[in-house]
Amino acid sequence: MPKYLERDKSWYEARMPMLDERVDRRLIELSDHLGDSDWLDGAFSAGDLLMVTVLRRLAGTGLLERYPNLAAYIARGEARPAYQRAFADQLAVFTRTQQTG
Repeated sequence: MPKYLERDKSWYEARMPMLDERVDRRLIELSDHLGDSDWLDGAFSAGDLLMVTVLRRLAGTGLLERYPNLAAYIARGEARPAYQRAFADQLAVFTRTQQTG
């Protein structure tokens, strides 16, 4: 979000390393919690559905590449029919909104 909302601020460049470090700390915790498990809390759950959606936002930032277990977790989550249905439903709402203004 800062890249979109704060890029024009004089303090933007100085703030970004701090934000990246905070995100990285959380990714370390998440990676450690997940370990070599398929899902965060045993069986696939709504928590996994939400977490995969959140983690996808980091694609292309370079932050996820250090955590192969998280990249594999995202891929497993995206392959789930429940995720695909939820994503398709969300995209349909967005598409309708864009078409109707």
